[in-house]
Parts: sequence; structure tokens; C-alpha cells
Amino acid sequence: MSNERAIVHMDLDTFFVSCERLLDSRLIGKPVLIGGTSDRGVVASCSYEARKFGVHSAMPMRMAKQLCPEAVVLRGNSGIYSKFSNDVTEVIKDSVPLYEKTSIDEFYIDLTGMDKFFGCHKLASELRQRIIKETGIPISFGLSINKTVSKIATGEAKPNNEINIIKGTEKPFLAPLSVKKIPMVGNVTYKTLCDLGVQRIQTVQEMPMELMHKVLGSNGLTIWKKANGIDNSPVVQYQERKSISTERTFGKDTTDVNKLKGMIIAMTENLAYQLRRGNKLTACVTFKIRYSDFQTYTQQKHVAYTAMDHNLIPAVLDLFYKLYNRRLLVRLIGVKFSHLVEGGQQINLFEDNQKHLNLIQSIDKLRERYGDRAVICAAGMEAKTISRWNPFNGEPPPLLANRHQ
Repeated sequence: MSNERAIVHMDLDTFFVSCERLLDSRLIGKPVLIGGTSDRGVVASCSYEARKFGVHSAMPMRMAKQLCPEAVVLRGNSGIYSKFSNDVTEVIKDSVPLYEKTSIDEFYIDLTGMDKFFGCHKLASELRQRIIKETGIPISFGLSINKTVSKIATGEAKPNNEINIIKGTEKPFLAPLSVKKIPMVGNVTYKTLCDLGVQRIQTVQEMPMELMHKVLGSNGLTIWKKANGIDNSPVVQYQERKSISTERTFGKDTTDVNKLKGMIIAMTENLAYQLRRGNKLTACVTFKIRYSDFQTYTQQKHVAYTAMDHNLIPAVLDLFYKLYNRRLLVRLIGVKFSHLVEGGQQINLFEDNQKHLNLIQSIDKLRERYGDRAVICAAGMEAKTISRWNPFNGEPPPLLANRHQ
């Protein structure tokens, strides 16, 4: 028996396409594009047959259709994909002691210590075969001593295969690969590294840690560690969160409609951002209002799966207008998103408006860099006490009462 970590990364191959092929076998072997079907839409997923033409996810649909005109283009159905994802999750949940679901089609599994009873590679391989048999969806995995190496190994194992990286061989395995294979190396970082003449992971392995820190700051240190196969991050026990919500109790009851609308917009905008941070979508919004006499009313509305401000803010305001009684002072308002599903960043690509998608992604990047309220709707600027907490790493973000000056 060994006390060394054994971490598996499993990834469902071209997941959305695989789901569609289970529903319609005529799609098997054909180039398939899934996403926004208008020319302004973007590709959420594509089959390997389409990738041969240079198509990739997040590409404008118009460009994808030009590169692969014979492709079958499908709008996609987030509800169906969530169901298949849940089927796979149930198989994994039934088979292993500890797993972490990081998106609609991606899992980390901690098999540390399981080699006392089984070979970890054998156990992972049998689990993969069970998933394929019971769900019909192809899946690949990488097995190693940590998350980073396992995730990269999965990418090399695809399509529909498996790789086991033996302890001590992490650096030789990583060395010939592109630095872009390292998680967290995006296009901007990749360009910076290429400008330095760094294109292969081996070059990073041979560079002094101090140089990477000088060029890229703390991110440079993280990249250097990952390039050298060093990653001590744990597999976090997966727990499905069904809803997120936030409430605001006013220090002084109010009938100021502009103030109420501004607060509602700020609350909704903040929760929508937290959805995207948690890779989630909501299908149901609820608005709550409590008057000065403590009478409380709530109303909910079902929406198409979304995490986009321009869809959620109008839905919440609509509920506000239905419940608001102008003659009464308002003591409390609340917003809740429920019926949450995984895979928000991917399914958001179904939004049939590339302009909205690009805008929200740019805003989120600014928020990640400069803070949650670096970019906000003008109508919600007065809501200065919005919490910065991520509800998927702790408690729901509360909206605090006005602080007295």
C-alpha cells in the first residue's frame, strides 16, 4: 500500500455533442456545431469532425459555418445536458468516496488510499467503463498524484481514452507539451510567454522560479509550479447548491421607487455575477417584499436557463412591479435564484447574441481584477453595501442595512 495521492480527472468528451447523438444517432460521424444558431451566436461545443476544419468553442457561429459549411447546426438544450450530467454524477457518487464536480462535464476524484483494496488505475478504469455503459456518453480520464497533471493528462488521453502518469514521471510527461496546456494559461499569458521565447513546458521547467515571478508576478510562480508537476490543492467534497439569495432590510422604511429599483438592480446584478463565478445557471427568479406592517409577499417566475444580467434584471423588476403597493412603506426586499444547474460558462454560449456575451465576459474580467463593484449598472450605484462574498464558497452574499453616518 502507498500513502501517495491518487487524483483522477474525468472529462466527458464533446459532452453536448455526445448528448445530441444519444438522442439522434444520425448525427454520429457528422460534423456538429452546438450554440447560438444566428450569425451573431457563438459555438458552445463542436464535434471532433468539425474541429478538423479549425472550428473551436467560443468561435462566432458565422465563422464556424464558413469553415465547415456541411456541419449540422443545433441550438442545444441546457435542460437535457443537465439531466445527462446528473446521470453521470450519480454513477460517480455511487462509486467513489470523494469527488468534486467542477462543471457540467468535468470531475475530480480522490482515490488516495484505495490501492489498499484495489489498484487505483483499475478502479478508475472500471468506473469509466461503467459510466460509458450506463449513460452511453464517452468519457476520458487522467490519473496522477495531483489535479494539474491529471487534468493535462485527460486532455492528452482524449478522445475516449485514459492515461496513468506514474509518480516521478510528471516532469518528463509535461516537458514536450505546449505551455498553453497548463490550466490558467490563457491567450494573454500565452502571448507573453511566447514573446519571451517560451512555448514548451520544458522551457518553464528550466527557468528560475524568480524569473517567472518577475515576468508574471504571483501567477508566474503558480505557472512554474504547475509546469514542474507541483500542485497540492485538495479535491473539495461536492455539494449541490440549489439556490442563492440575498435580502436588504432598510435602516428606514421607504417609498422611494428609484431607491428600490436601484437596490433591486444592484442585488440582481451582483447575484448574476456570482452565478457566473460559480459556473451556474438559474431557471427561476423570486422576488420578496416586506412592508412596514411586516406583511410579506413573494412571487416567482420561471425563465430560460441563464446567468446574464440583461435577462435577469427585467424578470426581477417585473415581479417588483406586480407586488409593489405605492401606499405602503417598504421595510425589506429580497431576490432569490433557484433551480440552479452546472455548466453556466459553457451553456451561456447559447445566448444568441455575441455582443451581449462579449460585453458580460469583459465586465467579469474587470471585476475579477479590480473588485466586484468595479463595473456596475448606474442605477445600482447607491447600493454601496453589496457583499463581495462568493456564495459558492460559503454563505449567500447578504446585503447589509444602511450604516448610519
